[in-house]
Amino acid sequence: MSFGEKILKYREDILKDLAEMVAIPSVRSAALEGMPFGEESARSLETILKIAGRLGLKTENVGNYAGHAEYGDGGDVAAVVTHVDVVPAGDGWETDPFTMVKKGNLYYGRGTADDKGEAVVALYCLKALKDENITAKRRIRAIFGAGEETDSDDLERYLAAEEMPVMAFTPDAEYGICNREKGMLRLSLAAKGNDSAVVRGFSAGTVINAVPAGAAAELACTGEEISALKQAAQTAKGEFRFEPVPNGVRVVSSGKASHAMQPQLGFNAATHLVSLLARVFSAEKLGRFLSFVSEKIGTEFDGASLGVKQSDKESGPLTLNAGLLHIDENGASLGIDIRYPVLSDGDGIFSAISAQAAAFGLETTVLGSKKPLYLPESSPFITLLKDSYRAVTGGEATVYATGGGTYARAFKGRAVAFGPFFPDEPDRRLHNSNENIDIDRFMVHAQICLEAMYRMITE
Repeated sequence: MSFGEKILKYREDILKDLAEMVAIPSVRSAALEGMPFGEESARSLETILKIAGRLGLKTENVGNYAGHAEYGDGGDVAAVVTHVDVVPAGDGWETDPFTMVKKGNLYYGRGTADDKGEAVVALYCLKALKDENITAKRRIRAIFGAGEETDSDDLERYLAAEEMPVMAFTPDAEYGICNREKGMLRLSLAAKGNDSAVVRGFSAGTVINAVPAGAAAELACTGEEISALKQAAQTAKGEFRFEPVPNGVRVVSSGKASHAMQPQLGFNAATHLVSLLARVFSAEKLGRFLSFVSEKIGTEFDGASLGVKQSDKESGPLTLNAGLLHIDENGASLGIDIRYPVLSDGDGIFSAISAQAAAFGLETTVLGSKKPLYLPESSPFITLLKDSYRAVTGGEATVYATGGGTYARAFKGRAVAFGPFFPDEPDRRLHNSNENIDIDRFMVHAQICLEAMYRMITE
């Protein structure tokens, strides 16, 4: 029998408290005094800390950015890190998204799978350690962030006030062990004014970290040029629609959305529309901005024409997504999201791109950056997690890389993503409608979580 099995007796308590958490629509809203992510996010954090207090655990709230519950004594700290905010409910639900509903073995509700279920499980793992009166070599915390879904500074604020754990994992991915997260670099490339003789306006994308599924450009052009565009569209990649406007045409491009970490799975409506325009109009007519997009971005997603194409065996190739493109009479801007290999250098990538952009008269600004995460497989902590997984499941937890990002990045090479879902499980629709957990599979995660936490404070 593994120690992790001791969590099973708390199953009904976990479900009861999870239902209370799901009922809080903790979507980020306008900041209020003492509530940086709005009232509901703060209420969600306060509620889980109140539950922790009821379970007899020590708690701390760091300005409603994040907080923790703690068990044990010792000079250093280990941690399990989850979050209690959620994405908006959206459309298409078959149940009330903020009421936990049981259907067979599945429990539906926003946050059941991402990440309130994991937060409540981590809390009850602390209770199990307390109830068993385990002698701890170090303290262990369940840390709860309140702004993860909006890529906020919640953990940075927390860690500025609290000590850095010596080891941590976040159950906000899937099994095995994600020990490599690519670096992230988000850039804006901008031009003042609009020097295009053809394009009056261009709009594509809603967020920088997604492939735009739609784009539209309004053009000032002749009938002959419109005919040339329609002719080019017949052999160009993409779907295009032409709408007449005074003295020109509006061209609408349709694509397919995907996450920026996997741009190759989508079809970029913006870059393919620029590619179509470049087949008909000269660089002089397009202007410097669109010429840059055409020549240095193209329809690539590997940064080859920008001179930043690269890869490593640890995490794979660099990916580049042109997520936002806007042109009006005041100027033009392009927002790109880059995920680069764990052994690479984000500063070097920025320098290479900004030099290329400057040659076209564009200014490059960093919108955001995150260093890569890489914890070698030979690390003792990876061994501990593998042993914990094996003790519960009898199987092997392999390591893997991702272009996405988790809370693990905040811990400076001391943390990884570990669980909660298994590769053979169906889509739990984490950010879409009908989010759910399979409670039997989820309680296997709960056992692995407890087993790992037990080993983190005893070994």
